[in-house]
Amino acid sequence: MKMITENREARHNYFLEDFVEAGIVLVGSEVKSLRAGKCNLKDSYVVVRGGEVFLLNAFISQFEKTSMFAPDERRTRKLLLNKAEISKFERKTKEKGLTIVPTKMYFKEDKVKVEIALAKGKHLYDKKKDLMKADLKRYAERQIKND
Repeated sequence: MKMITENREARHNYFLEDFVEAGIVLVGSEVKSLRAGKCNLKDSYVVVRGGEVFLLNAFISQFEKTSMFAPDERRTRKLLLNKAEISKFERKTKEKGLTIVPTKMYFKEDKVKVEIALAKGKHLYDKKKDLMKADLKRYAERQIKND
């Protein structure tokens, strides 16, 4: 498994609950750009429309050597999931008010995969609590290293 990109902001802004690996429909030049690591999931999100799942606002830069018919960098891309997973995600987003965010994009056996997760938004005090835990952990590791 070769990691392309990770959405660290999602872990900071959301409580991530249920992770699923999905395939993604891409154009050939987009795959070449992903092999070069030119991708960003920072502001992207996932929606379910008409029994299909789509990745919106994910940035995959244009491959340098592509002709003038290169796809849009932030176009909507279809994700490949089975019906049971789609219905589960659709039901949970409607009932519980959760959202779906992409967390990772990677190559698995020469195929591009996207890890998506059900997410519940964090409040400011939750974010501060997480930062405080990370600071305490870092401080403890320094103390152990210095002793």
